[in-house]
Formats: sequence, structure tokens, C-alpha cells
Amino acid sequence: MKYIGLADDKTHKLPFYLAMEEYVAKHLDLDEAFFMWQVEPTVIFGRNQLIEKEVNLPYCKSKGIATYRRKSGGGCVYADKGNIMFSYITSSYNVANAYACYLGKVVDALNSLGVPAEATGRNDITAGGKKISGNAFYHVEGKSIVHGTMLYDTDMDNMINAITPSTVKLTSKGVDSVKGRITVLKNFLDISIDDFKDAVREKLCDETLVLDSGAEAEIMSMERMYLSDEFIFGNNPYCNIDKEEHIDGVGNFKVLIEVKKGVIRRINLMGDFFIRGDMDARLLNRLIGMPYNENSVRKALEDVSVGEIILNMTNDQLIKLILI
Repeated sequence: MKYIGLADDKTHKLPFYLAMEEYVAKHLDLDEAFFMWQVEPTVIFGRNQLIEKEVNLPYCKSKGIATYRRKSGGGCVYADKGNIMFSYITSSYNVANAYACYLGKVVDALNSLGVPAEATGRNDITAGGKKISGNAFYHVEGKSIVHGTMLYDTDMDNMINAITPSTVKLTSKGVDSVKGRITVLKNFLDISIDDFKDAVREKLCDETLVLDSGAEAEIMSMERMYLSDEFIFGNNPYCNIDKEEHIDGVGNFKVLIEVKKGVIRRINLMGDFFIRGDMDARLLNRLIGMPYNENSVRKALEDVSVGEIILNMTNDQLIKLILI
């Protein structure tokens, strides 16, 4: 696997590295690529999350913590210089295979350093029963991008105060606080964060490809979309149906629906679930204009396999979620 490097050690804003993932996926003909990055204090939330619900915006503003949206699903995370972000790009388009390959490689690397790590749940890596890494994915032009956190010596106070996870999420995981379910690698290692990065790179990669100035300029151009207010904040639609629900093995959902004269006019799903396909075109748009009842919703979805669009979700689960 090739490690993708930059010509200098400059720290960029978080969206630069998201654009870098896309650049590697779209422009480099590689079966597997990997790189690591660190940022100044930043909160990054999933593609389908409401920023006002997931992020403590007043706290972030007071502490100078940046906030950005990513294209992948999943939950909200905090990153700083004590946290290492991992990016893995693979030609495998199968979600399960891409996840299994990536998580397996990272767990093996951690185990080789003496960390009792294991892959757990949908997308986590734990050590000593506590989370040290959460990961998400999305597809782009025939490639899969998996990215995630690796908590080395993160500022826990900032993490806990900057992110406002719902009570239902904490209850579903059987804990009553964020601090109760996470830990940091410094509790298991006696090496510096730079030495840790070198060890992971040596374990996972056998070659290095350094991007030239032309590639970096293209990445910066791609970054502009991630920096736009339209992408970061999106449009929170007006609705007259607003419900929240947790579905085991799928995620947390916030359902926003506007119904006029018994007909669905708008519908949106927010949350930390994982998307495998175009949720709007293949799923939600089918429901707009349909009568708001089980028979009509079920008929609109009869030739759709919801699990191919929202990971681990069944048609019946979605229908139950949508209806009051």
C-alpha cells in the first residue's frame, strides 16, 4: 500500500484533507492508499447531521474550534493535534470488504505495538473495552474512502463540551457520559505521537508517493466546496413532523417531514447512519407527492432495497420510522 505525502509539513484546515482523499480517489490509479493528518481543534459532523443538534456552537465559538461537514455518514467527532486522522482509499467498492480490510490492518498495527485493540460494532476500534477510534466511509467514482479518528492524547474537555450527543445515543451504548466510553492511546504506549505515526506508517505502507505542487493546487480548488456555508450548514427544511429514534445496528435518526393535505411535500433524514447510495434520488424523492400512509409509502418503496442505500436498514424499519 502506498503512503500519500505532501511536500511540506504545513497544517491545513480539515476540509483540505477531505479534498485530498477525493483527489487520491479520483486521480491516482492505486488499489490502496493511506495517509495521516492532524488539525487544529475542529469538530466534523456527518453528511446527514443537523449541526445545531450535534455541535455545541457557543462553546466552539468561545474556544476557537472550527466546524465542518464531511460527505460520509456517521456521527460527530472532535479532532485536534492530539488526535490523528487516518484516511484509507481502496478500489474495493464493497462496503463490508473495505471496512474489514481497513479495520483489520489498523488493529494489526496497534496489536504489534502492544495495544490490546479490536474492531467492534459497526465502525469502532476499542482498547481495553473503550473506544479509541471511530470510522466512516463513502463512495466516489469506483473507489471507497474510509476515514476515522485515532485518539492519542486528545483534549477530553474540548471533546466532551464541543459535541452534544443525544441522550438516546448514550443510553443505547449503556453509558451515561462520553468520558465513560472512550480512552486514549497514551494510556497504552510510552512512545511519542510522532513515533507512533512512524510505526503505523511502516506497518501499513511499503511505498511513499509525494504529491507535487500541481496536485496540491488541485486539492485546494476541490477544498472550496467543503468551505462553503451551503455545504457546511445546508438547509434545515421546515417540517410539521419531527421525530427521533434509535435503531440498533443502524444508527440514530431525526426524521423531518412536511405534510400538506395528507401528502408528503418534503422529507429529510438526519443522523449518524451510514449511506451506501444516493439517499435522495433513490429513496426520499420517491416519497414526495405520495399520500402519508403506510400503503402508499410501502408501494413507493416496493422495488427498492433500503439496505443498499442505508447500511443495515430494512424496508420495514424505514417505513416504521417515517410513519407516526
